[in-house]
Amino acid sequence: MDFACKIAKGYHYYIKKNIRIIKNRRCPIITTIEEITQAIINDPDNAEYTAKGWIPLFHVLPTATILVISQAPGRIAQTTETYFNDASGDRLRDWMGVTRDQFYNSDRIAVMPLDFYYPGKGKSGDLPPRKGFMDKWHEALLEMMPNVQLTLLVGQYAIKAYLGRERQKTLTATVQNYQDYLPAYFPLVHPSPLNYGWQKKNPWFQEDVVPDLQARVKVALK
Repeated sequence: MDFACKIAKGYHYYIKKNIRIIKNRRCPIITTIEEITQAIINDPDNAEYTAKGWIPLFHVLPTATILVISQAPGRIAQTTETYFNDASGDRLRDWMGVTRDQFYNSDRIAVMPLDFYYPGKGKSGDLPPRKGFMDKWHEALLEMMPNVQLTLLVGQYAIKAYLGRERQKTLTATVQNYQDYLPAYFPLVHPSPLNYGWQKKNPWFQEDVVPDLQARVKVALK
């Protein structure tokens, strides 16, 4: 199968009877996570990362009941080849009420960023995820997770990508009104240390939102 068939680069696709139709071309459908992973690695748009020896960081599995959609791996996560392997990950796990072992080894928690590679350092924090990456890969990966009950939208980029115009005017208002988006999505502020000041200014998050999040995670993990 040629590469254009594998990733449907630049085109919308439709799935019919196990055949992917891409701009009047009939291509066998990608059916496994391993095949998608290899297609991501081979994608010319990711050539600079592949040349560095970087691997795409995401974790998708059919048994997942919780899906974490975030912006992109951080520098430490990329260099250690482990998503959320940093202070942000520690804080996120604390909010969810799960241990590190549960987060990585429960077979119930999937992680799918808007970009699977570290985008680099910006003036304040990391650069945003690349445009177009989510559009190319998320739909096919979502189809491989039919049992997801709870989807966490972590940070402003994930919230904007998945809530679109349904989100509030500000990130704070969106998170404060998180119940408006349930049961489909649970929007959260990013757990980065850069947002610790935001958490101090908004004590309702730790008092009201986090306990509800933990209760819903507990149910989804059963």
